[in-house]
Amino acid sequence: MPGNAGTSVVNSLVSSPLPLLIEKLGLAVASAQSALDKNSIAVAQEMATTSVNIGGEEYNLISLGFAPTFYAFTEATVEAKLEFSVAESEEFSIGAEVGVNAGIVAVSVSASYARKFEMSAEGSSSIAARLVSLPAPERLSELLKEIADEQ
Repeated sequence: MPGNAGTSVVNSLVSSPLPLLIEKLGLAVASAQSALDKNSIAVAQEMATTSVNIGGEEYNLISLGFAPTFYAFTEATVEAKLEFSVAESEEFSIGAEVGVNAGIVAVSVSASYARKFEMSAEGSSSIAARLVSLPAPERLSELLKEIADEQ
């Protein structure tokens, strides 16, 4: 029996949807990266249209040297851990009692046998991603400055 349980756990590991999990992680990172890029572009547009009055003259934030921050995923990790153990134990015991009572001898014998199987399985998984900030692309910075100067 413990061999069957161990085989079942191993089969579960082998048939786990790891390729699907990796695919989903990749798609999630791509979607998140797209959202981060769109947000940075929106911040750049807002900086280009936000004016500040300094010394009686109007300046937008881009012309003052402010730049949007862009973020990029540098790594994404899927980690899955599974731990299992199978144990088998056998117990056998014999007990006997002898009693003498007025010439009658009585003997009682007891025997017990137990065979136990234990299986435990534990699993955990985690997904981690690392983001770093990047300066705005050089061409975007130049273009925003040109637009700001024209205004």
